[in-house]
Amino acid sequence: MTPFIAELTGSALLIILGDGVVANVILNKTKGNNGGLISITMGWGMAVFVAVYATASISGAHLNPAVTIALATIGKFEWALVPGYLLAQLLGAMIGAFIVWLAYRQHFNATDDAATKLGVFCTSPSINSPVDNILSEIIGTFVFVLAILFITKSQNSLGSLDALPVALLVLAIGLSLGGPTGYAINPTRDLGPRIMHALLPIKNKGGSDWGYSWIPVAGPIIGGVLAALLYQQL
Repeated sequence: MTPFIAELTGSALLIILGDGVVANVILNKTKGNNGGLISITMGWGMAVFVAVYATASISGAHLNPAVTIALATIGKFEWALVPGYLLAQLLGAMIGAFIVWLAYRQHFNATDDAATKLGVFCTSPSINSPVDNILSEIIGTFVFVLAILFITKSQNSLGSLDALPVALLVLAIGLSLGGPTGYAINPTRDLGPRIMHALLPIKNKGGSDWGYSWIPVAGPIIGGVLAALLYQQL
């Protein structure tokens, strides 16, 4: 397996299990309907665990443009490899979202609310305030990337990472900082599924909220780079 395929596969696994738990909790007539925030944050934590565990030894398990760009910014990853990693992450996220739609297609049809359907694929703010929303994503990703760098102490990538600390980190961020925006903390985690929401033939799906879409892309990248720069100084 090449690093490109590893990043694509890991990103697909991340979205299948992460967006999958959201679908199970918020769509109508599922076995997990109304499972609540704890179910979602636990599900995302386990999604990260599986995806990182599966790919760390091959690609370093970045699975997140904020991580890739942050590492490149401080010289721990080659800039020449960045475009390939970002493309793999985006394509993997799109594939994962497609598979979630296949698995829950009848439940999407049974759900009337367009915002609920969009919420399976991507994030949205609980209070719409662009300045506060991007600040929330910056803070969440700053904590995520800074903690990862201290966990791994890697010289050139995330390396052979023990997946459990990262899973617990994502769980903690979701519980502590996930309220304002749904804690994307990963540009392709939000953008890839949002693209699929726009493309897929989902009954009465409504718009894909492209006006908000730049925040879960820009915020995590800014937060990740700031965290990497601080780590470099420390």
